[in-house]
Amino acid sequence: MNLRPYQLAAKAAVLEQWESVDKTLLVLPTGTGKTIVFSAVTEECVRQGKRVLILAHRGELLAQAADKLYKTTGLKSAVEKAEQSCLGSFYRVTVGSVQTLMREKRLKGFSANYFDTIIIDEAHHAISESYQNVLRHFPAAKVLGVTATPDRGDMKDLGSVFESLAYEYTLPQAIKEGYLSPIKAVTIPLTLDISGVATQAGDFKASDIDTALDPYLYQIADEMLKYCAERKTVVFLPLVKTSQKFRDILNERGFMAAEVNGESEERAEILEAFDKGEYNVLCNSMLLTEGWDCPSVDCVVVLRPTKVRGLYCQMVGRGTRLCEGKTELLLLDFLWHTERHELCRPAHLICQNEEVAQKMTENLADEAGCAVDIEEAEKQASEDVVAQREEALAKQLKAMKTRKRKLVDPLQYEMSIQAEDLSSYVPAFGWECAPATDKQRERLEKLGILPDAIENAGKASLILDRLEKRRAAGLTTPKQIRLLENYGFQHVGKWSFEQASGMIARISANGWRVPRGVCAAEYVPA
Repeated sequence: MNLRPYQLAAKAAVLEQWESVDKTLLVLPTGTGKTIVFSAVTEECVRQGKRVLILAHRGELLAQAADKLYKTTGLKSAVEKAEQSCLGSFYRVTVGSVQTLMREKRLKGFSANYFDTIIIDEAHHAISESYQNVLRHFPAAKVLGVTATPDRGDMKDLGSVFESLAYEYTLPQAIKEGYLSPIKAVTIPLTLDISGVATQAGDFKASDIDTALDPYLYQIADEMLKYCAERKTVVFLPLVKTSQKFRDILNERGFMAAEVNGESEERAEILEAFDKGEYNVLCNSMLLTEGWDCPSVDCVVVLRPTKVRGLYCQMVGRGTRLCEGKTELLLLDFLWHTERHELCRPAHLICQNEEVAQKMTENLADEAGCAVDIEEAEKQASEDVVAQREEALAKQLKAMKTRKRKLVDPLQYEMSIQAEDLSSYVPAFGWECAPATDKQRERLEKLGILPDAIENAGKASLILDRLEKRRAAGLTTPKQIRLLENYGFQHVGKWSFEQASGMIARISANGWRVPRGVCAAEYVPA
């Protein structure tokens, strides 16, 4: 199989990272072929004579990995699960169940250097003790974690396991490059009160959600008639009993609805029938979040609110794959009433910054009932937030004029050069979270940036890298930015070094006043 450009780049990045670190992470959105990428990495490891363990927590994922590995590379694999063992097999690849391998008795059968490489599918589970038991037993193995977690803010915990992020391919990139379906979100003007729902194991308690959701099921079904009648829809619910009840309600409304759960004896038959179009709605209680693909799904309804972005991404990801005749995925979102801001919404699929996500959620609520493209919504929200920041910055700059500080506040610098990646940066891995080093602080101060306002080494590294790239490109320095913006000029960060020098020379020659005929707020250098 010929790899797509981003898949080739991901494979190369992983191999490069392993030259300097032992444990690295790969982030690919659901539907962009993460199994294909780690199969390609596996093939390269085998070519080098290494033995590879592909580790997962569910049988479906193991079977999927073995099947994709064989179809894309021709490599067959041994199995380490229940009564099946890879010991004595001549295959260089093993697909293994973490529930089996985590057991001390099972691990004792393997030497500490038996596996040279360990690949963890759905790596957001890697922080659990079961995975850690396996990793500790093979301390010299190179480790690759693969996940669909959508943003760095969600990776703080993974930073305790993995040392670097080798490669990240984002949902907006995949949609823009035509590898995933565009997503349109519609906020349904139906307020569901979950303010009294408790938290359990870091997420909303399923039984409490169920109780809060139950009174609204008939109204939700009526809303679905307006939007989903002609679509192929998957609905995620908190408990099996609610999933079954909602299936019955939908069928009363004229839908052809089915339900699957972990105890369904005819699960495979139901999924196949849904795939063929014999049903147009499939209800489930969190069963279909991983390892199930049905590209023709073009509507997702999340009735299981969550704080976990990775889980939310998995649910929505059931409908992002491309399919003939499919123009977009419709995502139904409700006006969940909660006193907390950690609830995942459509904005969290695409926004890297929580401030932008909150603004996008507000904007979508203002357009309740209308389907809105999430990329366009994110762009509008970003512009709104930038406008708000600029207003706040203008007040800050006015206050700064009375100070004698010669160094530039990082916020002013980021806003001036319009660097969203700097202002939304969240440290995730080891050294990034540590305070800026003395060497970094010294270098920042020399280049005109106030180091006291930079909280960590990761942010310091990013700013220093940006400063160097801007110097090489002949763009303005921080000191030029501060001086000219104190005179009222706008976005001096977009000027060239020469343009800024020229204006500073004119101001100096005019007794340190803005030259006659120049309106600083409107001035754009030629």
